[in-house]
Amino acid sequence: MAKLELYNKSPIRAFDNAANGGLKAGEMGLVTSKKGVGKTAVLVQFGIDTLLNGKQLVHVSFDQVSSNVIEWYDTIVQEIVKNKISDEDKEVIMRNRTILNFNQDNFNLEKVVNTLNALKAGGIGVAGVVIDGVDFAKAKESDIQAVASYAKATKTKVWVSSTAEGTKLSEQAPKAILPYFSFVVHLEPSKSNGTSVKILKAGKAENVETTLRLDSKNSLILSK
Repeated sequence: MAKLELYNKSPIRAFDNAANGGLKAGEMGLVTSKKGVGKTAVLVQFGIDTLLNGKQLVHVSFDQVSSNVIEWYDTIVQEIVKNKISDEDKEVIMRNRTILNFNQDNFNLEKVVNTLNALKAGGIGVAGVVIDGVDFAKAKESDIQAVASYAKATKTKVWVSSTAEGTKLSEQAPKAILPYFSFVVHLEPSKSNGTSVKILKAGKAENVETTLRLDSKNSLILSK
């Protein structure tokens, strides 16, 4: 199955259609939810979308080991293509992926940016970054500013995930940090319709009305 066909089948097309084109190069987005709702699955879908576009991706995880991250990518790719992909084709897609594991207690986001800049200096032209499991209680505004500045300077799409108990935009991150995110997406489970994908912020717009949700079987983003 050709990369272009896979790219067109990506669940992120549904997100982009609902979100006025989605995250732009040089912008930073945030995915939040309570624990165990689907943040990693959504970040992996954003990551795979970068890979299907033939570009370099860095996946940074603060709360999962590399083997678990790899398993997420394998599972989501198989679900997108309905198992119609060879190991060789999958390897071609994944060869542009770099996975990094850090502990936020001793490796802050500014150090992550330093690592990304080192990769760039080494010839890895990163186009997409996902940073999973950020604890805002352990992050300073300067950390978030460093990531946002990196995204803007390198024209990189950056998605971050963090746990949030509330459902309002103001409850997704500290007040000083929220303005750095162009997009804020909150995953909200419901008894009647699975998990809703709420776009709380998209550029200057807030509480964008959509029918996006996560498939209850495979966690792929659906338009209805």
